[in-house]
Amino acid sequence: MRHKCLFFLLCFFLPFFRGQAQDFFDLNTISEIRIQFNQSNWNHLLDSLKENDDQEYLTAPTVEINGQFFANVGVKYKGNNAYDPDFAKKPLDLELDHVVNNQNYQGVKDIKLNNGYSDPSFVREALSFELLNQYTEAPRANYAKVWINGEYQGVYVNIEHINKRFVRDRFFTDGENPFFKCNPADYDGPGTGGNYSDLVFIGADSSAYEDKYKLESDYGWRELILLMDSLKNHPEGLAAQLDVDRVLWMLAFNNVLINLDSYTGAYAQNYYLYLDENGRWLPVVWDLNLDFGAFPLLTPPGGFGGLPLTLTQMQQLDPLAQADNPSRPLISQLLAQPVWRRMYLAHLRTLLEENFSNGAYALRAQEIQDFIADEVQNDPKKFFSYADFQANLDTGVPGGFAGTVPGLTQLMDPRSAFLSAHPALNTTPPAFGSYAAQALNGNVVTIGVQIAGADAAWVGWRFDSAAVFQRALLYDDGLHQDGAAGDGFWGASFPLNAPRAQYFIYAENAEAGRFLPARAEHEFFVYEIPLATAGAGEVVINEVLADNETGSADEAGEREDWLELYNTTDKTLSLAGLFLSDKPAQPALWPFPAGAYISAGGYRIVWLDEDPDQGIYHANFKLSADGETLRFSGPALQLYDQVVVGAQQPDLSFGRYPNGSGPFVSMPTTFNGPNSLSSGQEEAAAAPIRIYPNPSSQLVRIEAPALQGPIEVFDALGRRVSVRAVKNHPSVELDFGPLPAGMYYIRIAPHFSRPVLVQH
Repeated sequence: MRHKCLFFLLCFFLPFFRGQAQDFFDLNTISEIRIQFNQSNWNHLLDSLKENDDQEYLTAPTVEINGQFFANVGVKYKGNNAYDPDFAKKPLDLELDHVVNNQNYQGVKDIKLNNGYSDPSFVREALSFELLNQYTEAPRANYAKVWINGEYQGVYVNIEHINKRFVRDRFFTDGENPFFKCNPADYDGPGTGGNYSDLVFIGADSSAYEDKYKLESDYGWRELILLMDSLKNHPEGLAAQLDVDRVLWMLAFNNVLINLDSYTGAYAQNYYLYLDENGRWLPVVWDLNLDFGAFPLLTPPGGFGGLPLTLTQMQQLDPLAQADNPSRPLISQLLAQPVWRRMYLAHLRTLLEENFSNGAYALRAQEIQDFIADEVQNDPKKFFSYADFQANLDTGVPGGFAGTVPGLTQLMDPRSAFLSAHPALNTTPPAFGSYAAQALNGNVVTIGVQIAGADAAWVGWRFDSAAVFQRALLYDDGLHQDGAAGDGFWGASFPLNAPRAQYFIYAENAEAGRFLPARAEHEFFVYEIPLATAGAGEVVINEVLADNETGSADEAGEREDWLELYNTTDKTLSLAGLFLSDKPAQPALWPFPAGAYISAGGYRIVWLDEDPDQGIYHANFKLSADGETLRFSGPALQLYDQVVVGAQQPDLSFGRYPNGSGPFVSMPTTFNGPNSLSSGQEEAAAAPIRIYPNPSSQLVRIEAPALQGPIEVFDALGRRVSVRAVKNHPSVELDFGPLPAGMYYIRIAPHFSRPVLVQH
């Protein structure tokens, strides 16, 4: 989510919400799913498959979703405690592309339907995921009515599946990086004898972890073990390996909402880890059917298993619970760092103030219940009575793990009062006043903000959502565009190397910290400056590939046709309102959308794949390998550039040589980099690589044509402290700020290594 403004001089910010366009998970809708098997004994067959092989599906010849029909869909029962062969209503897993390749409903191929086990209120999952999505990336949830062979099964909770599509859509990646489901292998549920997904380091042998984590990608054990090693032995370097802010939001959510069927609770489970393009692990929460205290088990420090908590103990669970537990290093090691502890408590305070202190959660829970009340009342196979459904918003209902499922307000109203009065939260964080931004000389952004009660402050900034926020310290010394020294108006600046920057502000004192906006880093401000639109000759078609078999892939992991533009000028230019077409008679076939730009002296890849929904640089047409004419037009459809592409061989492009100015010739692909008549890979390996500044206090920039492969950072003892995946980029920035001062070595696999001195 982001806040956006356009600044010409100096002004304030107005928010807007970037929503998810996916009706299938809209909480204001209830889907209808009708499954038809040929076999009348389908229930017995599904039970047998679940018992014998939890991965096998039974094929349903027909599945209807909201009036749309699908053929040969895979269906199986799923779940751990929510499944029992004696249950009348069992959780379902539908795989639409089980037989028919790429078969999907609104892009969704895997449908997960939960049965409402242990939740009399029937709102725990939907409400929890709605709350969580305000602060971090998480699945979405709503409801669906299900029939099997004409028999009504009742209303289910429809949960978005966490898979490669999810990480591609949310994390600006092709989904091929290391990816783990953090649930023990014991029947995909709680482990035994301490065999939990706790991220405790027990050695370098991956076989020791195979019963704790499920690998969902082609590789990743080495990277996961490095994270666990750092958690135990090198916590000072965690910021380079872990999206700390996402972890802090996850931990704050688990604590406030008593979500103990999670990493925080007894079995350290029900989350995913994905390694993004920046070499940082991203956590994703899932399985919230036992949220709001329906799973009251907490592991004692140094122990295994779970000690059941009473209602009063859950209401009064310490906001720093597990901070001293070595078997939960993701909590204990992060909260041992004073700044991260203050940031965690700031997030916890935001969750509390926005949802619970004001009673907003109870009103929303009632709205959801009112919406689904008729469906629940008519559900013939629900686990609890309709009276229990109505009562469980406010009172406990018999059942569940501890004999009673607490009412939501019964748990959360006293918990909110307890947390608000707790010494860790009953503090005085800094207060923000007015804030604004302006551009200086067209290449520097200066931030000014009024802050009261702060000892330190900084701005986090980046140029796009795929990047990591960097830090620039804010000062109140009269030397940083901040007015007079000590006047409470703080200033900082950072370079503007793109037409827009995303940023947020954080301030703290010895007692507490505060973010602006409060939901940062998930929310942020956007600073934009107007760009001149590219004119004729300033941007040219530089390279075209119409038969991409083994080359670079797009964000969806697909090898598609592409076109490369080159900016011949020393200024960043807007592409919005210009046009591409493969039909000379239709020059306006595909307009560049708002926000499209090309950096000074840089390149811009446009995927010609007929998939404009995949991003703003995906056109609505494809190329033919037999040859076509490509036209690049100005805002009045005047011709800017044109190239006639003849028949192409696989992975051989048609590009300008010399780069940017010469005639078009057949050549090896040089994706997103200078054109060459030799192999792009050979040239990249032989080309000079610049690493600067060296020494550095924080950011180190690496420049080389078409950087490819992992970039690894090792400390002076040879321990790898960071790794970053790079795919055909001419430059990359590494943040050494979180690492201690000293000598490090950067290795660009497989041949290049150079020392870097870090000074703080």
